[in-house]
Amino acid sequence: MQLDIDYFYPKEGDYWANLFHEGTFYEAYDFLGAHFIEEDGEEWVRFAVWAPRAQYVNLIGDFNDWNEYDLPLHRIHESGIWHIAIKNCKQFDSYKYRIVGPSGEIRYKADPFAFHAETRPNTASKVYALDGYEWKDTRWQKQKEKTDSYVSPMSIYELNLLSWRRGENNEILNYRQIADELVEYLRELKYTHVELMPITEFPYDGSWGYQVTGYYAATSRFGEPKDFMYFVDTLHQANIGVILDWVPVHFCKDDHGLARFDGTDCFEWFEPYKAENNQWDTLNFDYSKPEVISFLISNAIYWQKMFHIDGLRVDAVAYMLYLDFTGKDIKNYQGGRENLDAINFLRKLNEIVFRYFPNSIMVAEESTAWPLVTAPTDTGGLGFNYKWNMGWMHDILEYMSMDPIMRRDHQNLLTFTITYCFSENYILPLSHDEVVHMKKSLLDKMPGNYEQKFANLRLLYAYMYAHPGKKLLFMGGEFGQFAEWNEWQSLDWHLLEYELHGKMKDYMTELNQLYRKTPELYEEDTSYAGYEWVEHENHKESIIAFNRLDSDGNRLLCIFNFTPVERPVYPFGVDELGNYSIVLNTDIHKWGGDTQRNKYYRAKEVPHNGKPYSIEVDIPPLGALYIRLKTKKKTAAKKPARKKKQDK
Repeated sequence: MQLDIDYFYPKEGDYWANLFHEGTFYEAYDFLGAHFIEEDGEEWVRFAVWAPRAQYVNLIGDFNDWNEYDLPLHRIHESGIWHIAIKNCKQFDSYKYRIVGPSGEIRYKADPFAFHAETRPNTASKVYALDGYEWKDTRWQKQKEKTDSYVSPMSIYELNLLSWRRGENNEILNYRQIADELVEYLRELKYTHVELMPITEFPYDGSWGYQVTGYYAATSRFGEPKDFMYFVDTLHQANIGVILDWVPVHFCKDDHGLARFDGTDCFEWFEPYKAENNQWDTLNFDYSKPEVISFLISNAIYWQKMFHIDGLRVDAVAYMLYLDFTGKDIKNYQGGRENLDAINFLRKLNEIVFRYFPNSIMVAEESTAWPLVTAPTDTGGLGFNYKWNMGWMHDILEYMSMDPIMRRDHQNLLTFTITYCFSENYILPLSHDEVVHMKKSLLDKMPGNYEQKFANLRLLYAYMYAHPGKKLLFMGGEFGQFAEWNEWQSLDWHLLEYELHGKMKDYMTELNQLYRKTPELYEEDTSYAGYEWVEHENHKESIIAFNRLDSDGNRLLCIFNFTPVERPVYPFGVDELGNYSIVLNTDIHKWGGDTQRNKYYRAKEVPHNGKPYSIEVDIPPLGALYIRLKTKKKTAAKKPARKKKQDK
């Protein structure tokens, strides 16, 4: 096939190349990869790839019948960037780079900056123009500009697109099909955000997306990039934010991916003992290389700019922070175990993201006690604005999995979290990691008989929503999926036909709705001003209670009974006289409990636990109550004194 070729070099090319090699090119996807351009009124596609130690690079693809020699790329001086421009190249044409390494070995590589890719098991990149999609989320974007997430409700539905819902024959649905079904479901359940497990192109379904080959390509399993734009746009139009799970720690070793891209270590460490990630059998990014910094930060910008993503959950931050996280004896040049290059990368990442998108949500999955994860970089922090509270998650799941008889000896698992929960801006995660690998589903972790399992789960969710921190729940947890998550099939939607599963979904809908309209539950998530212990020493009966406060000082009394024994007439101190009403009772009949109707409680002038007044509450077994002051007691107005009759 005869093709017109040329070597048009953009006028900004030298400047961009220098930025890329300095680690300061934050939109490198505009330069590298495949791009439609117009030259002298004709359409061309320009290809550019970074392969610094390659001897030769050739372009092969549908447009030249995969001929390995007739489309040689030219190297741009010493930058290591190779480029070519060709005519007669179409949208969706597949292509790869044929790279001859320094020792003569030949590799066939997908484009690291490709916007689209073939569907596995095929591995080529595809030419694709991102422009042309008409976004309709202007209202969402304007609303986001005015929203302070720290003082706003945030309930996140974590989702795996491969297994949330499938077709009748277990076939994978398209981004658009999923969007249309998901948006109605999330709107019904009142979630504020969805967090997608990785959707960057990956070869193996069983990796859940965490072993990436195409960082700039939304996986083609579900359609093309504009289909994913539709997905995000549809959720935004329903006022639902979209967070992406993002994997900048490591990449998979598959031959067509980033591994030894030009025959040498381009993206990974030179030293094999640093490059090898034994935990996942992958390769670690080398953050000391400026080009890797440009590649990754550009990627973070790309998803938020081109696809309107609202934020990123950065995977495996603890692994990034420590050189010896998996037991390897590796030290930095100062003799410490910290990965200084990774620390600098994370700080720079957050600085640049917030420079571009001040209202972005940047979440660290960090499981150690590394300090100041959510503190600004200019005060020594890593610069994230949220961190997963892994300590809370481990403690509460350990506690809730116990037989209630044993809980009395482990009250510290409930109370310890308050000693540190305001040290960072936390998200409380009940994520996919807790319902796989023989850990059981959340419902199946709960002790007791069938009904008690549901009661325990309602109690867990009520405790989660009352505890300081934003909320995250993995799909299936909202209706009490019994089986562990299976990435190869849909959730067990048929369970909604069973009474208690249907009631669990109704319960979560109302809990989310209550959370969104109750400022006491979210306005002071990051401050001790929003939390006040009421009862935390009654470990014998496994009772705890606390007040959540909003910015105006209004209180919501949250009471929890972690035993299957009712606790009637239980006194709690309150600050004001008046009538107190129940706004949430996890034991109410409509959600599967035994309570037919809620009571209200009148405060008495009886001091208790340092409060001037008290109420006596009937606490249901394995139950939680949210109680607030409904009407203040009116103080009788003094009658005006009678006028004395004037003396005559």
